[in-house]
Amino acid sequence: MTQQQPRYVALIPAAGVGSRMGASTPKQYMEIAGQPMLRRTIAAFLSCDRIAHTFVVVSEADGYIDAVVPSGGVTVLRCGGATRMESIRNGLAAIRDQLRDEDRVLVHDAARPGLTAQLIERLIDTVGDDPAGGLLALPVVDTVKRQGASVQTVPRDGLWLAQTPQMFSYRLLSDALAAAHDAAAITDDASAVEALGLSPRLVEGHPRNLKVTLPADIRIAEMYLASPDT
Repeated sequence: MTQQQPRYVALIPAAGVGSRMGASTPKQYMEIAGQPMLRRTIAAFLSCDRIAHTFVVVSEADGYIDAVVPSGGVTVLRCGGATRMESIRNGLAAIRDQLRDEDRVLVHDAARPGLTAQLIERLIDTVGDDPAGGLLALPVVDTVKRQGASVQTVPRDGLWLAQTPQMFSYRLLSDALAAAHDAAAITDDASAVEALGLSPRLVEGHPRNLKVTLPADIRIAEMYLASPDT
């Protein structure tokens, strides 16, 4: 009997308010290079033939999403929670009947509009069928300092900055998040998987895939978006 190949789906938690941006609308709906940030994020997955479907998790009272989501290839899940992890858990529960345990879920931050189809394909191709999954990340190139009673230089060998998407099988991601009882210790999906004793694979991403967190990040993101081949 031929084994079925896994499907790849995107899950974008977008229920946050982005308070550090100081904007009147949630961060993911702010315009960046002429389009709402979330629309650009979704477009990256729609441009990748490997992605079977994209799911966006928003709050039940979200009044912006309908004007942002395109007509095909995307499903809006109005089950967002108070935290990112809760939104992902709720989203996974909502799509349980649509996925097999071995299907791969690519969780991506709504505020990373610089993602490209090429980066998505690099993640899928490099991680392959690794049972621990994997994520895009950047090796640390700057000198790292730790502020304490005194300033110390931290060796940067082996240090990476985590990005998204972070890709795991549906079953592994569900189990890892269900077992994560200390929300403060789970700073991303990979850390939940690591808590199970597994080592997700790190796949080199790109600086263009930065997370827009502060107002100054918008200009940096727009510079990358103006150069699609960067």
